[in-house]
Amino acid sequence: MPVPENHEFFIDPGRCIGCQACVHACSECDTHRGHSMIHLDFVDRALTTQTVPVICMHCDSPTCAEVCPADAIKRSEDGVVQTARKPRCIACNNCVLACPFGVPKMKADFELMMKCDMCYDRTSVGKKPMCATVCPSGALYFGTRDQIESLRRAATPINQFRFGEQLIHTKVHMMVPKSRGREIVDVAAALFEAPVGQDMSLNILQ
Repeated sequence: MPVPENHEFFIDPGRCIGCQACVHACSECDTHRGHSMIHLDFVDRALTTQTVPVICMHCDSPTCAEVCPADAIKRSEDGVVQTARKPRCIACNNCVLACPFGVPKMKADFELMMKCDMCYDRTSVGKKPMCATVCPSGALYFGTRDQIESLRRAATPINQFRFGEQLIHTKVHMMVPKSRGREIVDVAAALFEAPVGQDMSLNILQ
């Protein structure tokens, strides 16, 4: 019994408490061979302890699959982008470098790209992903849009992201404050921006 079509995955970064329950739970999925496919990133380690869970966003047109020379990465009919297929993956790291969200990881021990597949062994039979099941703060939520909107009245889900000139649509939704306007981030330009509280104007050409 597959998950009902109206069930979606939502990430609410502001609710992450850094407990790593999702990281440990992820490793219990049968498809992950005991390895966690989710990790926590620090928003700005120098200034805050705030973390954010990083999972595959399952893009409608996955860049990782598009750049794979061996055609090892497949997207299922229900929009889930799978881990690379072992017989075809050549461990070239193209997908790791191409993903705008920084999700795929190359497992050197297996010479295989492995990443979040939304616990496909569970969701394909009607269960919730492990990470969303154990998250105590609701930073990772799996349910209907009506449910998330009734619970997070101050936030709204989005699934369109722009990286420079590239517009990406994803299966996973990010919760953002309703009071905040839409932001377009040029990732390449951001590399030259000064960290918060620092001035790079004198050093940027050095």
